[in-house]
Amino acid sequence: MINNSAVPYWRLSSFYFFYFASLGILVPYWSPYLKSLGYNSLTIGSLVAILPATKLVAPYIWGWLADHTRRSMLIIRVTSILALLSFSLVFINQQLWWLAFAMLLFSFFWNATLPQFEAITLNHLGNDSHRYSMIRLWGSLGFIVIVVLMGSLLETNDADIIPLVVLISFVFIAVSSFTVPEKLNAPHASHSPIWQVIKQPKVLAFLAVCFLMLCSHGPYYTFYTIYLDGLGYSSNMIGILWAVGVLAEVVIFLLMHRLLPQYGARKLLLVTLSLTTLRWLLIGFYADDLVILFIAQLLHAFSFGVFHSVGISLVHEYFTGSHQGRGQALYSSTSFGAGVAVGTLASGMVWDLWGAEVLFTLASCCTLLASGIVWKFIYR
Repeated sequence: MINNSAVPYWRLSSFYFFYFASLGILVPYWSPYLKSLGYNSLTIGSLVAILPATKLVAPYIWGWLADHTRRSMLIIRVTSILALLSFSLVFINQQLWWLAFAMLLFSFFWNATLPQFEAITLNHLGNDSHRYSMIRLWGSLGFIVIVVLMGSLLETNDADIIPLVVLISFVFIAVSSFTVPEKLNAPHASHSPIWQVIKQPKVLAFLAVCFLMLCSHGPYYTFYTIYLDGLGYSSNMIGILWAVGVLAEVVIFLLMHRLLPQYGARKLLLVTLSLTTLRWLLIGFYADDLVILFIAQLLHAFSFGVFHSVGISLVHEYFTGSHQGRGQALYSSTSFGAGVAVGTLASGMVWDLWGAEVLFTLASCCTLLASGIVWKFIYR
């Protein structure tokens, strides 16, 4: 818990809880839903890639607007409502062109909210920004709750229930956004263009690492559930495996406020990228062994928990003052946007041709390359 009474801990935490609950449906279960509609692997990969692809543009547009209006919470509230309304379009028609349109529209608004909310959270925390993970862990708990719940629901219901649960989660996101107070970013003396920040070697290297790390997650986000289902695992067990990964993430979030000041970004990134490389190889080659799968899921503590905490910290350090909103948006666009989109599209193309072993080996190559970039360009 954060001791500073000025920080609206529970209101910030509730937004993370519901936002990542929606992610806990979309990431593991949207691909199986599309498969239930009869779409092939390439089409599924292309449709799922729409969600991160909009992060290439949407967060930066909304980030620019937030930095110039200094009304981040108003933008979050408006885009949360528009995301809810846009997603309801998927109930009208399930044809490919209509689904693609609906997913493009709702993700344009949905992807606007999180980067701005990260900036709001860090502004509320002020000098205690290293305690960000204590709030963010509630997002992970939301993911765990919904992913286990969905696993149980799918044992007795067909995949048509998935869009309905997503819609309900969007309602809660919109409602919780109205409980969080605005917190303006601190004015900054420097009015230099944001490109002056971006072109620094350490910033470019950091963005490249973010891209490669999340690109490596493409196979996991798109085909992990389908992969395990094909190996004979039950919906309940698949839900539990997803939950184990995020539970490990929660544990590391509880420790990050100590680990980050003690070890620094560079060491944590190198350890994280090495363990993520191991994780993809374990999933690719030993998925028929449940014990190995559990070990691989525990490594999610590093491949997401540590990496994201370090990433948010570095963005807050590199992008200050009037650049905060766009800095968070750029981080989101590069990693969860471009990285996941490329990884997802590549997965859709590789899956049917060469299978899981080749695909997860390629994922491990991405994290190995990212390790080399950290070693050379990111210093203490």
